[in-house]
Amino acid sequence: MMNVLLVDDEPLVLEGLRTMIRWEHYGFQVCGEASNGSEAFGLIQRLMPELVLTDIRMPVIGGLELIERSNRALKRPPKFVVLSGYDDFGYARTAMRQRVAEYLLKPVDEEEIEAILRRIGSQIQGELAAEEAHRQRQRLFASHILGRLTQGEYNEDLEQQAIRGLNLPPDAELVCVLVDGVEDYAEVERQFRVLFPEEPLRSFQDGAARIGFILPASVHSEHRLQEIGLPPSRPCGRPGTGAPSSAIVAVSGRSQGIRSVRELYLQAKELCKAKRCEGKAGLFYFRDRNTASPRQDALLNEKLGCLLDCTVDGDTAKLDSALDEVFDALLGRRTGLAAAKAHVADLEFRLCRVVLEMEGAPDAYMQRVQGNCGRLSEVRDYPALKRYIHGLCREADSLLSELRLKNENNTMFHVIRHVDREYRSKLQLQDLAKQYHLNATYLGQLFKKQTGKTFNEYLHDKRIDEAKRLLKRTQMKITEIALQVGYPNADYFISKFKSKTGVLPSAYKQGPERKRAE
Repeated sequence: MMNVLLVDDEPLVLEGLRTMIRWEHYGFQVCGEASNGSEAFGLIQRLMPELVLTDIRMPVIGGLELIERSNRALKRPPKFVVLSGYDDFGYARTAMRQRVAEYLLKPVDEEEIEAILRRIGSQIQGELAAEEAHRQRQRLFASHILGRLTQGEYNEDLEQQAIRGLNLPPDAELVCVLVDGVEDYAEVERQFRVLFPEEPLRSFQDGAARIGFILPASVHSEHRLQEIGLPPSRPCGRPGTGAPSSAIVAVSGRSQGIRSVRELYLQAKELCKAKRCEGKAGLFYFRDRNTASPRQDALLNEKLGCLLDCTVDGDTAKLDSALDEVFDALLGRRTGLAAAKAHVADLEFRLCRVVLEMEGAPDAYMQRVQGNCGRLSEVRDYPALKRYIHGLCREADSLLSELRLKNENNTMFHVIRHVDREYRSKLQLQDLAKQYHLNATYLGQLFKKQTGKTFNEYLHDKRIDEAKRLLKRTQMKITEIALQVGYPNADYFISKFKSKTGVLPSAYKQGPERKRAE
């Protein structure tokens, strides 16, 4: 049924409108009444009726001002039918300029108003159907994109699709809300539309039949979520008890950018599972106060780099010990399983990039990993995570060995791989030319033909890319990062970073939002 609000300062008129018109016959129901424009505006905001019948001359706020306020303030204002006892063309003309659907003179003719209801009802239903169809298309697209992101898929094309399709700026600070233990997901989505009417619905379902929502941190609030009234929960109590448990609403921490969606989902998922095991229900927040120190960040980054180098270089003898050291560093940070899995997801991405650089197929590589080890999203504890990383690196070692044999006669391939591996050290084109028995000028020409960049451009790009990663993912100081990526001093590093990115390293680390706030 469509809702209609009646507004008039004469009680007899309100009673007549309510009783003499067959509202239900035309698909309407009276949702409220108001005796002045101020009261009516509050009801319109709260009840969101599809149609308002209003008098023009009323105390406090008149009908035309009510219409103007509604059209200006509401994203989807109702249709208005103006009622007036004054046969005044000026009023009618002003009303029409305010996009009024109809203008009627009192006393109201029953047949005339029913004809109007027939026309307006048909128009409203058509608009509602079109809006629902558009909303459904948006919901399906958002669900598809978020499903791929939460499963760990990431590339620049997918990020651009997400930015456009989810209507999120690239640097938006986000949270993930995960709802577990309900049957009526349509009702949960409806409640989120009511709680966050200014936002498009960015929802998805995971493999465990939980429903998730991605929200900008700027609109999310604990107060709003406390208003959610979840539908009845499905039986999913502790194993063996058969007891039903109530719904859980788990809210992740905050993180910036589309690429953080997976990490936020893992935080909310970990919280959901923990509260389910404890037999608790309600609204819970992921508040991980065990943050890693800059020294722990630097140690983990170093160990991950060693593990990556062992895998890429085919140093099988050192692979197991490098994996043990990575795990010791992960456990030493004490930041939770979700944060540890986020680092493993980054290792996945870096290995896939190496496979691609060696002219392999990253998708086929990940399919082999997941076929043997399962998905990273399915890892539920640290021993399983360690087995997953072991499988990830072993598969990469096997594939890269095959690709090295395939490319062993390609001198430029080895030159580029050498630069990719040793970019942190002091590299000179002349030294590489001697090492590979080539003329330096000729090597420079071959290098640009193969990569599209000069040797120095390629070297600086590698260093700046690694510096970006360290700035975003660690607490290392800028001077430490400069040395880590191969620059002899911080001033030279800062100059190169700004020339490549357009911003200072400190501004890049803080992010656009914090920079504007300062």
